[in-house]
Amino acid sequence: MRIPKINIPKKYLKIGAWVLGVFLIVCMALGAVAYSKREALLKKMMAKAIAKADKDYGLDIKIGSAGFAGLSTVKMTQISVVPKDRDTLSHIEELSIGVKLFPLIFGNVKLSEVKLRDGFVSIVLKDSITNIDFLLKRKKKDNTEAKGKADLSEIASNILNQVLYKIPDDMDMKNMVLKFNDNDTAKLSFATTAIIDGGDLKSSINVNNGESTWHVDGLVKPGKRKLSFTAYADGKKLELPYLNNKLHAKLSFDTLQTELKDAGYSGDDFKISGSWSVKNMLINQPRIASKDIIVQSAKLDADVLVGKNYVALDSSSTAFLKNASIHPFIKYTLSPNKIYELKLNAEEQDAQSVFDAFPQGLFESLEGLKVKGKIKYNLNFYLDSKLPDSVRFSSTLTPVDFKILQWGKTNLQKINSPFVYTPYEYGKPMRDITIGPSNSNFTPLTSISSNFKNAVLTAEDPSFFTHNGFVEESIRKSIAVNYKEKKFKRGGSTISMQLVKNVYLSRQKTLARKAEEILIVWLIEHNHLVSKQRMLEVYFNIMELGQNIYGIGEASRYYFGKQPADLTIGEGIFLANIVPKPKAAMYKFAGDGGLKPYLFNYFRYMGNIMARRGLTPADTSGYGFYNVRLREGLRKYLTPDTVAIDTNAFDEDGDVAPVVMQDQNKNLFDRLFGGGSKKDTTSKQITSPADTTKSKKQLRQERREQRKKEREQEDGG
Repeated sequence: MRIPKINIPKKYLKIGAWVLGVFLIVCMALGAVAYSKREALLKKMMAKAIAKADKDYGLDIKIGSAGFAGLSTVKMTQISVVPKDRDTLSHIEELSIGVKLFPLIFGNVKLSEVKLRDGFVSIVLKDSITNIDFLLKRKKKDNTEAKGKADLSEIASNILNQVLYKIPDDMDMKNMVLKFNDNDTAKLSFATTAIIDGGDLKSSINVNNGESTWHVDGLVKPGKRKLSFTAYADGKKLELPYLNNKLHAKLSFDTLQTELKDAGYSGDDFKISGSWSVKNMLINQPRIASKDIIVQSAKLDADVLVGKNYVALDSSSTAFLKNASIHPFIKYTLSPNKIYELKLNAEEQDAQSVFDAFPQGLFESLEGLKVKGKIKYNLNFYLDSKLPDSVRFSSTLTPVDFKILQWGKTNLQKINSPFVYTPYEYGKPMRDITIGPSNSNFTPLTSISSNFKNAVLTAEDPSFFTHNGFVEESIRKSIAVNYKEKKFKRGGSTISMQLVKNVYLSRQKTLARKAEEILIVWLIEHNHLVSKQRMLEVYFNIMELGQNIYGIGEASRYYFGKQPADLTIGEGIFLANIVPKPKAAMYKFAGDGGLKPYLFNYFRYMGNIMARRGLTPADTSGYGFYNVRLREGLRKYLTPDTVAIDTNAFDEDGDVAPVVMQDQNKNLFDRLFGGGSKKDTTSKQITSPADTTKSKKQLRQERREQRKKEREQEDGG
């Protein structure tokens, strides 16, 4: 295509030239005036900024000298920042900052050069106050002035832009020290020297006055929204000393790499793409695992989406552990309701690669396990904070031609033959118990009364013979209950899980042990390594049923002086009742050896469920409640009956027996890992009147008087 020639009259060209010349002259004149006045303007702007910092945030900022060095570079000396009534936050001997002129036209401050000599930033925590409290004032002020709901995508975009704009094209930093003091119990010091030259970053960080030397090197291209950093230490692992000193945890690694690949809007969402990888990372924290956990190689290719009201790790992200991979999706919605979503999708892959990918030290009993075939995994979790009862949960690990070729440290079929079981109390072994015919207390499943078997299965795991180790509905309900109560009140363990926890695993209550428990249960159930009948038989012979009483053989003789085969329906329900808190068993008996009245409703409730399922005949009198009698020889050890129990407080609604399954005084980790059934409850003696012949009216009157006394004591305290 030929562009037609345009003829412009000469007089118009001359007019245009004159206009352009006048414009340039005016700009030069204005520039000259601004240049001559820039020192005064700089002082005025600094004075205004210092006054604002003092008024709004209580910051005392002092600058020894300030002036221009070149066209767009400001040099300052003796800069100090001291929050009111707090320790000095920062002091810098010399600082030069250069800005790019073109972005200033659009109101953006883009750094072109930074030179810093001899400075420090010191963060000090003292009790509940710090010398960065002024940041909270700013946050409160910003929230007050904000109109309407904030758009998170816009905030993310603005923050990232501000960070990128503050990264200079060239930087020369010498002896800049970051200090951190946490109540004098943990102190950190990072003396940093860093250079950015043409986008190449080189740095050296002296940690705690020579304890180690770190390096953070990389490529910095903020204009293209591309950053990459590699962190490592000289001659040793890069370790975070604060975790050791303050949190009794250890975290170290050979190298840590992170990269920002791209950032920008994708539709209405702000999308940040990057990666994170680590080599030979070591983790040691008693709540996670009892030994060092070593992650040899891990990487996350992440796509983070920030929407108007949510933040999400997109499902296009991929996490790698050695040669195994999984696609995570995590989403947190802030409004109008808080919503938590988690999805994990591991596509079908080589099973051995998956087991080899487990961090060293995480699953001790499975180390060395050899398998063949493939596996895939899917997890789906969704919780709306306004509708916790509608929580969704599913977890599926699917084997494809999967087979175990060689055991690891533990033979998962060991319980198919006689073995020695060692129960623990408070971390100490009690005694060795042989689970086999050589032990006179060992009772085969066929010699155990169906009354006991049915009562325990009804209370603990009704679908034991049909599930594959886990009951998703039970887990789902547990999540809903625990979320509403804001504490771990209900567990979702099956008999399979309880058996694995006690027989195969160590007694440390850690996250790693819980994860290992779940994996071993899956291996046993899906590969049919142990029959359901044998699992139940072993469980009945190792379960704790009292103070140093283990197994149904010991328990039936101890409480009732009879064989397990002769247990009545009432005795079976009683023993099922004490499974969650076995050490409290003796406090359920009245002085005459009968059961205390508050247990009647439990018997009626459990008995009705068993009757509906055809496990026992219907009985309106309490399913053997009145026939349960402690053997004569133990009655002298019973405590006096002193406190009335409100039998009307028992809730008969729901699908499971409303029995306290965990000790609510324990913390989250203890409850998660089985602490509830091991707590010594002998210090909490709950007794009730031995006179069971009292009328209901008399009992109600006694309860009212007891509650009145308790209220008076509380008011008096």
